[in-house]
Amino acid sequence: MSQKVLLNASEITIILHRLACQLIENHNDFSNTVLIGLQPRGKFLANRIASILKEDYQISDLKLGHLDITFFRDDFRRTSKPLEANKTQIDFLVEDKKVVFIDDVLYTGRSINAALTAIQSFGRPKEVELLTLIDRRFSRHLPIQPNYRGRQVDAITGEKVKVNWIENENEDAVYLVKN
Repeated sequence: MSQKVLLNASEITIILHRLACQLIENHNDFSNTVLIGLQPRGKFLANRIASILKEDYQISDLKLGHLDITFFRDDFRRTSKPLEANKTQIDFLVEDKKVVFIDDVLYTGRSINAALTAIQSFGRPKEVELLTLIDRRFSRHLPIQPNYRGRQVDAITGEKVKVNWIENENEDAVYLVKN
């Protein structure tokens, strides 16, 4: 198994700031916008984006949540190992709010489809957008596209995009892993 570095820590930092600026351009003060990180890996990206918005751009009233989509996926019964659910942490309603889903890699689109179903437990959003660090554009099973993307990657079948975060892998990096 070999791996190639797609993004290093400094490139990730630049991309995160660009994504935060794009969000500011479209949502201004975020008074009618909520950020939702998709569990498990999208929460790291969501936390980083929220931190940049608060600390570097003084967005004070930012609502951030984390959504577990494990049992909303259409393929959750197709695995032989027991599933481990993550914790949903949303302490606000999304009724008539602009919701920005945040995930690290957009691959088939099934996670976003599951998130669209799961979020309805918290109200009916006015609008839903998608922010992703990596967009694997040629692997989509569903017609889902990101509104905000960090980097577009063309990976073939058998290749995996792996995002490492300093919070759990002790480094910020994105790799293309070949089996």
